[in-house]
Amino acid sequence: MNILQIDKVTKTYGAHRAVDTVSFSMPKGSIFGLLGPNGAGKTSLIRIITTITGADSGQVYFNGEPLNRSHPSQIGYMPEERGLYKKMKVGELLLYLAQLKDLSKAEARQKIGYWFEKFEIEDWWNKKVEELSKGMQQKIQFIATVVHEPELLILDEPFSGLDPLNTNLIKAEIAEMNRKGTGIIFSTHRMEQVEEICEYIVLINQGSNVLEGKVKAIKDQFKENLFRVDFKGQLPSGLGDSVRILEALEDSVTLQLLDDGFADANALLRYLIEANVQIQAFNEILPSLNEIFIKQVETTTHE
Repeated sequence: MNILQIDKVTKTYGAHRAVDTVSFSMPKGSIFGLLGPNGAGKTSLIRIITTITGADSGQVYFNGEPLNRSHPSQIGYMPEERGLYKKMKVGELLLYLAQLKDLSKAEARQKIGYWFEKFEIEDWWNKKVEELSKGMQQKIQFIATVVHEPELLILDEPFSGLDPLNTNLIKAEIAEMNRKGTGIIFSTHRMEQVEEICEYIVLINQGSNVLEGKVKAIKDQFKENLFRVDFKGQLPSGLGDSVRILEALEDSVTLQLLDDGFADANALLRYLIEANVQIQAFNEILPSLNEIFIKQVETTTHE
């Protein structure tokens, strides 16, 4: 079952079509990467999902139901541009924001207390937001986003301003919430974080989705039959007739299988073993998401 389904959604601002018939599905309980260059339409789409704005056409379904005004109470959204009131005290601000998500004041206080204890920040309650560092404010923003235990969590550049220790802390909390069933939309320009965290992605460019699916399947789709072989001894002299040697070092070689060469990687490996090459490592080189991202954005931008 999908927690979120986007069906031919379009959004136009004046003469600019920010979202152009975008369609994709997000499986329930998954971590889903929403990717795209600046101006691709990601924020416009997130605003539609959170009901901040409405689509001009198309439909959004939340847990199989057409998106409606009751659903935001089941969604947590942390935007890239943080929205904390600088002059308010931290505790009062979080109580206010939690009650906007339909929690009673008593429920809000209890749940906020849980997060303060978990993050060891009990003495922050009466501090003003403006007294906190950017990283500390990020923690408060995260608490405000998850305090009502949303079923869908939307995080836009969630690690901005965090040092490595606090980045790992927030990553751990995201993983724990996902383990308990929370679906997470993760939007970032950091492709290495997407590879580490996300199972599914959709790539949007110029308002349209150009790539969608499981991260592993997408990397397989764009692989170029590249391999790195670490070895001892000498490679067979005729190897270059069946592969393209991209880099040759004393004890390793990076190569590409040619269409008229070996049938597959197993055939190459058998050939090397039969030639008495001492294989120490044999690894396929898959493209990174960053490489795929750049290639697809450049291709679709110039079409």
